[in-house]
Amino acid sequence: GLEQLNSALAGYYTLIPEDVEDLWHLYNIIAVGDRLRASTFRKVVREGATGSTSSEKVRITLVLQVDKLDLDLAGAQLRIAGRNVEESPHLKIGAFHTVEVEPNFKVSVVKEFWDKVYRDRIAESVSRTDRAEILAVVMHEGLAHVSVLCDSVTILKSRVSTNIPRKGKNALYNRDTALTKFFDLLIRALLSSADLTAVKTLLIASPGFTKDQFLAHLTAESARRPDLKPLAALAHPSRLVLAHSSSGHLTALSELLADPAVAARLADSRAVGEVRALARFYAMMKTSPDRACYGPVHVRYAVGMNAVEALLVTDGVFRSASVRERRRYIRLVDEV
Repeated sequence: GLEQLNSALAGYYTLIPEDVEDLWHLYNIIAVGDRLRASTFRKVVREGATGSTSSEKVRITLVLQVDKLDLDLAGAQLRIAGRNVEESPHLKIGAFHTVEVEPNFKVSVVKEFWDKVYRDRIAESVSRTDRAEILAVVMHEGLAHVSVLCDSVTILKSRVSTNIPRKGKNALYNRDTALTKFFDLLIRALLSSADLTAVKTLLIASPGFTKDQFLAHLTAESARRPDLKPLAALAHPSRLVLAHSSSGHLTALSELLADPAVAARLADSRAVGEVRALARFYAMMKTSPDRACYGPVHVRYAVGMNAVEALLVTDGVFRSASVRERRRYIRLVDEV
């Protein structure tokens, strides 16, 4: 998990994200207005005695006041933009710069106050030892989406798409050839999607028998290809979940995780637990709407009446730039 090099209530934490899930935590820890100290590269233009110019990249340590954050989960990169607030030989005060944070990149985050939610998130990530929990594939003939379900975030790793002939001369032969190519591309995508030795469960879902055909192809290929051994280990019945999905589109994954039969096989997963909790809320909205409430006003009233069984709060609520609003939600969570 996230490596923590110091601790503070007021002041700064120095943190090193180890993987994409840690970048997600960092994205939720750093807020607009915070200060960020990091070592980065800056393009510097030098002018010679003759008036000629040359440019080079130099490493500088700078302190930015954060204006904007942009998280790219697929590219495993967190871009943090802001204004420089400390004098530097290569960067004027007030100049804009963007720091690109990737796994194993050290940053120091300065806040006026580190509240309970920030500290809990750091503690959770620092103590985390597991990586990917579930490797999930939703597919139909010619289309597949490969995702990694971690404790805190679901990451789309790849989309595999090929044309599968259905009509025309030699359609049956061409279809089998295209399907084999599609399965080979999917195997390649799975191999590059995660550290397979850290994955607990492989979930494969499709309409009809496409998932079974793919599994048969994977089994046959594993018998002759040693590089498929980690993937073949995940295809063992004790770690494999085969399920029916409505399609190979990404939306089918949410439907799967809400399915009680699938959820039962993935009972230890936090991601499934959160989806299940949300599904219970929607079901209650349909069957007993007087027992479900949403929105700040109604939820606060229910908390005040000590009538809350489960409280669902999105990460976006705690990313509020307003300290007052953030503290209000922290108090709300503490009261439940």
